[in-house]
Amino acid sequence: MSKSDPLEILDGRQSEQAAAIQRGACRFLCALGHSVVTELSLSTGHRADIVSLGRTGELWIVEIKSSLADFQADSKWPEYRGHCDRLFFAVASDFPLDVLPDETGLILADRFGAELMREAPEHKLAGGTRKAVTLRFARAAALRLHGHMDPGVTSGFQE
Repeated sequence: MSKSDPLEILDGRQSEQAAAIQRGACRFLCALGHSVVTELSLSTGHRADIVSLGRTGELWIVEIKSSLADFQADSKWPEYRGHCDRLFFAVASDFPLDVLPDETGLILADRFGAELMREAPEHKLAGGTRKAVTLRFARAAALRLHGHMDPGVTSGFQE
């Protein structure tokens, strides 16, 4: 990854492999007409790798898994279903796909793009939950944009 590439803003939380999957999955979601926010804190205190907001207000969460060990060490992903209409895993092409749960969608991704391999079942959110997640999404996006336009001004603000 090139430090001069303006499309790659690394926050230091993910491996190079996870960052590549994130970039490709975000490109894919944007091509579908979704807006994305990465590393969004949810009401549980956990961070969703990618939260996607569609044109009609649908919310998707994409959990990135860069390796089998990463998947096996993670026990928090089932709680994400309560914060989205659809839940997906995004992985690289060499990931062992048979370990991923059938009740989630599947996206194969690399740093250049992604492909939908399995649609996620829809679980429509309740109105109050949808509003709360959408507000978190909007605040995070606005604060991050403002932070890029005027660095430091948003420090101390909570997304």
